[in-house]
Amino acid sequence: MLTIASPVPRVASELRPLVVDLDGTLVRSDLLLETGFSELGRDPRSIIDLCAALLRGKAVLKERLAKSAAFDPAALPYDDAVLARIQQAKELGRPVYLASASDQRLVKAVADHLGVFAGWFASDGDVNLAAHAKAERLDLEFRECGYDYIGNDRADLPVWTSAVNAIAIRAPAGVKRTLAQLGLNAEHLPAERPTWRTWTKLLRVHQYAKNILVFVPLLLAHQFSISTIGEAVLAFAAFSLCASGVYVLNDLIDLQADRLHPTKRNRPLASGLIPLRDAVVAVPMLLAVAAAIGALVSLQFMAVLLGYFILTTAYSFVLKRKMLVDVIALAMLYVIRLVAGAVAVQVTFSEWLLAFSMFFFMALALIKRYVELAVRVDSGLPEPANRNYKLGDLDVVAGLAAAAGFNAITVFALYISSDAVHSLYRRPQFLWFICPVLLYWISRALMMAHRRHMEDDPIAFALRDKNSIVAGFIVGALILAAI
Repeated sequence: MLTIASPVPRVASELRPLVVDLDGTLVRSDLLLETGFSELGRDPRSIIDLCAALLRGKAVLKERLAKSAAFDPAALPYDDAVLARIQQAKELGRPVYLASASDQRLVKAVADHLGVFAGWFASDGDVNLAAHAKAERLDLEFRECGYDYIGNDRADLPVWTSAVNAIAIRAPAGVKRTLAQLGLNAEHLPAERPTWRTWTKLLRVHQYAKNILVFVPLLLAHQFSISTIGEAVLAFAAFSLCASGVYVLNDLIDLQADRLHPTKRNRPLASGLIPLRDAVVAVPMLLAVAAAIGALVSLQFMAVLLGYFILTTAYSFVLKRKMLVDVIALAMLYVIRLVAGAVAVQVTFSEWLLAFSMFFFMALALIKRYVELAVRVDSGLPEPANRNYKLGDLDVVAGLAAAAGFNAITVFALYISSDAVHSLYRRPQFLWFICPVLLYWISRALMMAHRRHMEDDPIAFALRDKNSIVAGFIVGALILAAI
C-alpha cells in the first residue's frame, strides 16, 4: 500500500499542485545507495541479508535499509534551485507534494524536517514507487487538476509525460534529448555540474604524493636503470589508481559521518557535487585499470597490490573503528608501498627500512588522529561515531605520536652505525646530520598540530609547508653527499 502523510485536497487548476522528486532532485544524493553503503560500513556481514531482501524486490530492500538507517534529514545536501522553486510555489498559494521512490520512513523524515509539503508519496515494503508506478499514483491523485513535476532522471520520464509541465534538474544529456523528442518543452533548472577539479578532489589526486614511497627502495639500492625506473613508474600508477578507488569507496561508506564534520562535509560526495551513481561506477573502473597496470609489472607485485587493497578495504569497513588498530593499519599501508617498490624493481627490502618506516608512519597516523580529535574539541562536536576514540584521549594520542616519531629516529641512528650502511655509502658520516633534521620535523609537526595549524593529514600539510619542503631538500642533499 502506498502512503501519503495526509489526504490530498482537490484544488482548482489555476493553483495546480507542484510535485517534487526527492533523490537527485530535492537532495543531491541517492538515499538507496546512501543507506546501503552506510549499512555495509556498519556491518559488512549484512550483505547477505541485503541480497536476500533484494531477491524479494527492490521495495523490500529499501524498507530493510530504512529500518536500520541512522538517518539525519538535516544533514542532506538540499538543492537551492529546487528549494527556491518550492518557496515560489508556496508564495503563490500552490500546494507542494513530495513524491519519491525512497522508502516511506525516509521520505516522511525529509518532509517533516522541511515542513513545506502538503503531503508525500513514497515506496513501502510492497510497492516501489518509481517510473510508471509513480506516474499512475500521481495521475490517480491529481486527475481533476493535473500537476507540475520536478525530476532529474530517466525513471522520471513516465511522470513528466503525465504531468502538465515538466521541470528537470541535472538531467543527463540522453534524458534531455528524449524530453525534446517527446515534445514536452521541459524547463531545466540551473544546477552546478562536476568539473575535472571536483573529480580530482574525489580521487584524492593530491594524495598520490604518498605513493612516491614506491621509489624509495630503488633510490636506497642505487638501482638507476631505465628498466627499474620504468617498473617503479608503473608501480606508482597502479598504487595511485587503486588508492583512488578505495578513497571513493571510503567516502561512500562515510557519507553520513562526513556531512557532520566541519570540513569533510565539503567533499564531493558528501556535498552532492558528484552523483553517487557515478562514484559507484568509478570504483570498479579504477581498480580494474590498477590491476591491469600491476600485471605489467609482475605477479609478485600484483600480490602485494592485492594485499594493499585487502588491508585498505578492511580498514574502510572495519579497522578504522578499532582504537589503535586503525593507526597501525595506516602505518602498514605506507610500509606496503615500500615493499611494493622493492618487489617492483626486484631489490632486497631492508629490515632497517622496515623498522624505521613502521615507527615513522605510526607517528604520522597518530598525528592525523590527533588533528581530527582537536577539530572536534575546538568545534564542540561530539565524539566521532566512526572512530573508537574519546575527546579526552587527545593528550595520550599526542604522547604516542611523539614516542613513535622519536623511536623512528633512534632506528635511523642505529642503521647509520651498522655495517650495512658502509656497503652503500662512501661517506656515511653525512647521514648523521639527517637525525637533527628529522628531530626538528617530527617535533614541529606535533607543535603545528597542537597549535591547530595542521590539516587532518600531516603528509598533505608537509607538501605545502615551506619548512617541511626545506627539510626534505636538506635530507636529499645529505643522502647525495653520503653517496
